[in-house]
Amino acid sequence: MEDEAAAHCSRAGCRADAAWSIGWRNPRIHSADRVKLWAACDEHRPFLHDYLETRGFPVVVVPAGTVIDVVPDGSRS
Repeated sequence: MEDEAAAHCSRAGCRADAAWSIGWRNPRIHSADRVKLWAACDEHRPFLHDYLETRGFPVVVVPAGTVIDVVPDGSRS
């Protein structure tokens, strides 16, 4: 992923600067240390989080630039 400081929101069509990092994984195929990252602006953070959570994926949301090493089962921040 590009530098977090210059990252843009991962929501389709949005080019706003990212304020949040969303770490997630598919627990059926990835262990807790396999973290996928999306970037989110303030407007789209709830949408992106809810999109992943409704699919049953563990999700961790932290300020942009924060390192996410693992996404444990049951994570729903």
